[in-house]
Amino acid sequence: MAAFTHHIFVCCNQRSPGHSRGCCDPDGSASLRSALKAQVKQRGLKPAVRANSAGCLDQCEHGPTLAIYPQGIFYGGVTLEDVPRILDETIVGGRVLEDLLIDEACLNNPRCEHIVARESGDAPSDPT
Repeated sequence: MAAFTHHIFVCCNQRSPGHSRGCCDPDGSASLRSALKAQVKQRGLKPAVRANSAGCLDQCEHGPTLAIYPQGIFYGGVTLEDVPRILDETIVGGRVLEDLLIDEACLNNPRCEHIVARESGDAPSDPT
């Protein structure tokens, strides 16, 4: 079998309600992963594209999050409504969705400027 062109890892980690770092899958339904898997299959992207559950991607404050490899793209604040765009524009079209992209300066940085601004009430919620 050929290597995957895209392997989508969807954080399905759960934390208790109100946890300071947030939670990517608060109801435990893995609905984001399920939607991606279903759409990948429906669009005939298998076996080149695969969507899997992942444990914590350690980008909790930007959640719900997913990572796309081998491209190394991290998206945050992902909703079910974003699934078609992710598949159409990123997976098929090769374009990064800037509105979902977690800025490189924010990866592995729970105190990035976007989170600090959001917590202080100085900015609207921003996944980057």
